[in-house]
Formats: sequence, C-alpha cells, structure tokens
Amino acid sequence: MSITAGDESRELQNVLIGEVWVCSGQSNMQFQVSSAYDGALEKLTAEIPNIRLITVPQVGTQEIQDDFEGEWVACTPDTVGDFSAVGYFFGRQLYQTLKVPIGLIDNSWGGSAAEAWVRRDVIEKDGRFSAYLEQWKQIEATFDYNAEMAKWKEAADKAKAEGKAVPRPPRDQLRGQHRPGNLYAGVLHPIIGYGIRGAIWYQGENNTGRAANYADLFPFMIEHWRKEWGQGDFPFYWVQLADFKAETDTPGDSDWAELRESQTKTLSLPNSGQAVIYDLGEGRDIHPRDKQDVAKRLARIALARDYGYEIPYQSPQFQSMEIKGNKAVLMFENVGSTLYSFDVPQPKGFAIAGADKVWHWADAKIVGKDKVEVSSPEVTEPVAVRYAWSDNPVATLRSKENLPVVPFRTDDWPMITAPKAAQ
Repeated sequence: MSITAGDESRELQNVLIGEVWVCSGQSNMQFQVSSAYDGALEKLTAEIPNIRLITVPQVGTQEIQDDFEGEWVACTPDTVGDFSAVGYFFGRQLYQTLKVPIGLIDNSWGGSAAEAWVRRDVIEKDGRFSAYLEQWKQIEATFDYNAEMAKWKEAADKAKAEGKAVPRPPRDQLRGQHRPGNLYAGVLHPIIGYGIRGAIWYQGENNTGRAANYADLFPFMIEHWRKEWGQGDFPFYWVQLADFKAETDTPGDSDWAELRESQTKTLSLPNSGQAVIYDLGEGRDIHPRDKQDVAKRLARIALARDYGYEIPYQSPQFQSMEIKGNKAVLMFENVGSTLYSFDVPQPKGFAIAGADKVWHWADAKIVGKDKVEVSSPEVTEPVAVRYAWSDNPVATLRSKENLPVVPFRTDDWPMITAPKAAQ
C-alpha cells in the first residue's frame, strides 16, 4: 500500500483490516500471559500473526499527550508473553470464532484508580466527586518528591549500615496512576480517535474503599470515553471483582460486595456487559491466575452482542422477591436453560434477615427453572435477602451453562462505603 502526501510518499506493508479492541484497567488486566495458568503452553500455541498487539507505555501526567512510543507487532510466542493475558485470551477467542484479523491495544496500569482515567477538568466540573478531589488538591499542594527521596535515602543508608532490610522507595504521587486525570492525559488521550470495535475493562480493586461512589464514577467514566471517542455508544464490557481475602463465618457487610453492586448498576448503560467471576478468584492472591475463563466470559458477551452468535452470555440476575410466611421466594432472569447448584445439591451463599437487620446464613432450595426458596429457622419474619455478599463468597448458584448468579441484595440499608454525613 502506497500513501502520498505532497512530495512525500510512504510504502506500507503487511497491513491488516479487522476488529480492534481496547484492553484497559488495572493490574488484573495488565497481568501477563506468561504468568497465567499454563503460560508456557499458551506461548507455544501463540503463532497467530493475524492477531496484532500493541502496548501503551505508562505515562502519568496532567499534560495532555497526543502520541506514544510503541508499535504493532504480530502475535507470536516471542511477543505474547508480556501482553495482557485477559486481552490476548479474549482476542484469541474472537479470532478463532470470527476468522478475521484482531487488533488488541493493551492500555492498562496496575493499581490505577478509575478517576485517573477521566480528564481532569471534566471530573472537576461534576460535583459528585468533589470530596476526593479536595484530598488530591491537598496532596498536590504539599507533596515534595525530592524531599521524600532524600528522607528515603537517609533511611536506606542507615538500614544498610545496620544490616536491616531497606525500606521501599517513595512513589511520585504526582506522576502515578491514582491522581485524577493522570491516565487520561498520559495514556488514554493518545489513542482516542483510533477506530475501535469496543473496550474490555478489568478494574475496581483500587476503588473498593469508595464503592458507593463508584456507582456514579464508573458510568461517568464510560460515558466520558464514548463522548471523547466520537463513535457513539461503543461496546464496553467489564469484569466484576473476583473473590478475594478470607472467607467469613458470619454474613454481613463487605466493601468488595458493594463495589460489585456498583459495577452491576452500570449495566443500565447501553451496550454494556459484565463478566461475573467470583468463582474464579483466589482468596490469598488479588491477582488470580485463571485469566482464560475470565476472557471466555467476556468473549461470550462480545460474540453474542456484537457478532450475532446465539450463545448464552448473561449471568442469571435477581428479578423479584415474594415473602411467603417464613420463606422468601426469589425469581431470577437470564437463567439460561435452568438454575443449577454447583458442587452441592442445594445452593449456598444466601443470607436472610428480619426487621432487626441481623443477617443469618439461609437454607436455599431450587424450586423451579428460575426460582429459589430461602429461609432460616432463626428468622421467622424475613424482610431481606443477600446472595454472594462478601469479599470472598462461597456461592454455588449459577445457570446450567456455568454462568454464576450476579451477587445481589434486596435491601436498601446503608452501605459501609457511603460518604459520611457532615457533623
């Protein structure tokens, strides 16, 4: 292909036309193929030159960037190892199904906060995030990276002299992945306008302390991206938080559960989708290594929604509740062929409460294709039910097609991550 402009001419070779997806978020999207389960085997089978990969370098700044240093490379055993595992496995499934070239843009940064992916002046104009922005203004006014480095060097020299472990050096908060606007300016803006089919997203861990606010921030971010790209409501599919931390003996509140709820609320946006994965995580590791199944659940959504394949792609979701005596009867939608309890005959993961708001583990029984009956001898007059409502839920209800039921609560009781009222 030859391109001529004025007196200048360039010859382009090995050009492909196909489907391009942005793969963004924090460390679980950045997590590399070589570190995933069977990473060595995955690399051996990665000779797929019709899949093209590009990674955006990590630049945190408030100054809007228009370009970055990087290049598209063909997917090979030598190039795929350092690429996003979720991104590659997602793209490979699309390629194997569609038989068309696939381009994948890895634009992720471990530990990043959602507000860093929004243009600074845009997020400042929206009053819903002012409290957090004020905290950052204090940091910006007082943080001195050079002074922090000098303190660290002194402490490090002392530790070495005493034969002790050297402390971790300080991070430059002003150039990092948490500061509002930094990643929009440094890594997102350079690719805005590139023709894409859609985006997949794996992020939220860094925002769990502000999970209630994420219900506003996450859809705000998505709508902001769509407006900036100028491609209308392009598909935006995300991974719900995996299970993490210790399993709990008693039911109760959870900031991770509240973040998952905020992610689910974002399904109100058009062309959105959510891969539920609380069954795929690892309690002792915030970076679960099973990225293949995560990517397959994302790919199901894209293949069904964007490419017309008639396959199950939605997790069953709570629809309604009816109280009958001491029992709560729950109805679900998107159940596929039928509801199913994995591993045990009757589903685990339900909690039930009365007007006292005290939660008890519930006995649950599947009583129809889309219906579950829940009760507890300790709750004679139930008013609310929760399911998979913990950091690391032991929850077994899913569709027969192996898509887990979306975590939910029927109550609207105060959230532990809700902003504290002014005194």
